[in-house]
Amino acid sequence: MQVHFHGAAGEVTGSMHLVEAAGKRVLLDCGMIQGGRATEARNFDPFPFDPASIDALVVSHAHIDHIGRLPRLVWQGFRGPVFVQRAGADLMPIMLLDAASLAENDADRENRRRRGGEPEAMPLFTRDDVHDVLDLLEPLAYDARTQILPGVEIAFRDAGHILGSSIVELWADGRKLVFSGDLGPKGTPILRDPVQVREADLVLMESTYGDRNHRDRLDTVHEFGELLEQAWNDRGKVLIPAFAVGRSQELLYWFARYWDEWGLSRWRIFLDSPMAAKVVGVYDRHQQLFDADAQRVWKDRPNPFTLPNLHITASTEESIAINRIENGAIVIAGSGMANGGRILHHFRHNIDRRNSHVVFVGYQAEGTLGRRLVDGAKWVRIHGHDHRVNARIHTIGGLSAHTDQRGLIEWYEGFEGRPPLVLVHGEDRAREALAGELGERDGLDVRLARPGMVVEV
Repeated sequence: MQVHFHGAAGEVTGSMHLVEAAGKRVLLDCGMIQGGRATEARNFDPFPFDPASIDALVVSHAHIDHIGRLPRLVWQGFRGPVFVQRAGADLMPIMLLDAASLAENDADRENRRRRGGEPEAMPLFTRDDVHDVLDLLEPLAYDARTQILPGVEIAFRDAGHILGSSIVELWADGRKLVFSGDLGPKGTPILRDPVQVREADLVLMESTYGDRNHRDRLDTVHEFGELLEQAWNDRGKVLIPAFAVGRSQELLYWFARYWDEWGLSRWRIFLDSPMAAKVVGVYDRHQQLFDADAQRVWKDRPNPFTLPNLHITASTEESIAINRIENGAIVIAGSGMANGGRILHHFRHNIDRRNSHVVFVGYQAEGTLGRRLVDGAKWVRIHGHDHRVNARIHTIGGLSAHTDQRGLIEWYEGFEGRPPLVLVHGEDRAREALAGELGERDGLDVRLARPGMVVEV
């Protein structure tokens, strides 16, 4: 068995690893590279392999940095099955169609500004390309060991990152590979804790927060409540860039849990994301995957998805109307890294207001607008216009959907015999810190994946 590393090898986005075993070629994830314009232009580069030569694709979960180049893979010749956990299969059309719509709109916008002689802008993929992908989906349940190709078997285990997120176990050639996908922290609302796998001949583990530990989640939640009180006293608005899958639903969960304590009945709450609204429906259909605490909240509190003052805005007109509200509104909108989506329109109208509060509740990749704001930018460019940043910028790191250094070390040390480990899905600073900790604790020579690197199992 050989593993070839082609994405999320020195960075957080663009997850893609090729496994060659039993005479077959299996791709683990096919994610979009996210960041600034120059970074995202790499999504148009040719694949480092012939897409038609791939026999099957295995998806760890439905975030766009793990599935976002799949339509392009199919367009260029891939015709094999795409295996994904059942809830993830329900999320994939929502995620991919939204990404296609954004890509088409961006290309249209660039073409309207195109000068004579400049090449026509093309979207990374279209909605028609997405439908070609959906025809290939093969949903699987958790914990079912399944032969996906002659001599190749897989099983999905709950990764606790988003609904349907999976740790992938892969058996072939008498060897076993374990790919962590993205691991959630223990105690994440709604979701169950990541499953501990015990045996492996090689582990590929994410390292997004390999260099830090999160604050206690309840301390973070209390900080969030204090922030809302401050914003109310400032007679301002709260703008929250949030991923449509996972983070938006968790925020609504906390709003339901602390409905009385945070005085949320006085606010107008907007989930300004057609995609997030569709995702809510997927969560409702898969409540059997919720943890025990979430089951109690759904039973004893206001349903997080039907709060009495929650407005789920679908149309563009409804979204525009939010900007006429000057205070007393909480707006949750995509994208989570503020590199597209409706949150940019809300920033245009509010980023220069001193009583506005912008709250980042997730990872902000290098090159994104979110990262620039978190790093203290005084001016930002949105839709071709410069805006002064007068709003209060907050980072609530303890709500991350990725586990921290402690959690990663604990999950790896649950393996028997300390199998060989390769770190993926992390910037070098985070990976090097995690590798150093594991080396000191367990005497491991941890490898850091690089594009083009090959590991023999």
